[in-house]
Amino acid sequence: MPFQTPPPTLQYAKLTFPTPHVLLVTLSRPKQLNCINTAGHHELHAVWEWMDAEPDLRVGVLTGEGRAFCAGADLKEWNDTANSNSQAQSQSQPQSPSQQRTTPSTGFGGLSRRSGKKPLICAVNGLCLGGGCEMVVNADVVIAAQDAFFGFPEVQRGVVAWAGALPRVVRTIGRQRALEMVLTGRRVSAEEAERWGFVNEVVPGNGQGGGGDAVVKRAVEVAGVIAANSPDAVVVSREGVKLGWEGVGAEDASRLLLDGWAKRLNDGENIKEGLRAFVEKRAPRWVDSKL
Repeated sequence: MPFQTPPPTLQYAKLTFPTPHVLLVTLSRPKQLNCINTAGHHELHAVWEWMDAEPDLRVGVLTGEGRAFCAGADLKEWNDTANSNSQAQSQSQPQSPSQQRTTPSTGFGGLSRRSGKKPLICAVNGLCLGGGCEMVVNADVVIAAQDAFFGFPEVQRGVVAWAGALPRVVRTIGRQRALEMVLTGRRVSAEEAERWGFVNEVVPGNGQGGGGDAVVKRAVEVAGVIAANSPDAVVVSREGVKLGWEGVGAEDASRLLLDGWAKRLNDGENIKEGLRAFVEKRAPRWVDSKL
């Protein structure tokens, strides 16, 4: 598959391209339950930036290798960092904000605060806790294995879900359910998460097979359906929903969408191709988005 720029070099994840225009990213620290360390956060940030900039890619899928999607932050690294910070403070050597930052501006895994341009699907193949759950909260579509479960156990470790999920999860599942999750730290099953609107679809069967299991297969199928649509229309439609979800009023969001995107969409090749294909009763032949 030809790309304008080569994909980032990764140590803690694997990149594959299972179907045209779809990027599959598999977290690859199975012995650590795919906990993400500082380097891993920045690797993933680079991947999503590359995906957004690469014309041939239209949808991303994120999953985990082994029995976990992602168990959150690398607490061993966090503990070492906390001890180092404590020692620096005792020696009157305060760290700068840039030294203290362990995640990029786009949040945990480059995803929990990502705005981005192209849709991203989480294929939750198993355990999904802490920062893993923060990534899922900000995903565009969530497909979960039947035996997957979700939780915010931060309060049980004396820490807080800083990476963007707290103000976002309440918009997805409501105040009381959000507070139940983040204040008790209890684990929520895939079926319960689906009832709450946290998960789009639950895939029957065991999700512990890793990157080749049924949940990934289903997520790639959904990604393929999205990728078969006009890439321009997908980008703009996602932006409209995102504006509303982020708290912009309906009329303000509509105006922002029209003012910022309508002319660019209408001047593009894909809207012309879609209308022409409809009239000619054939499948459209989309070109890569230039938005």
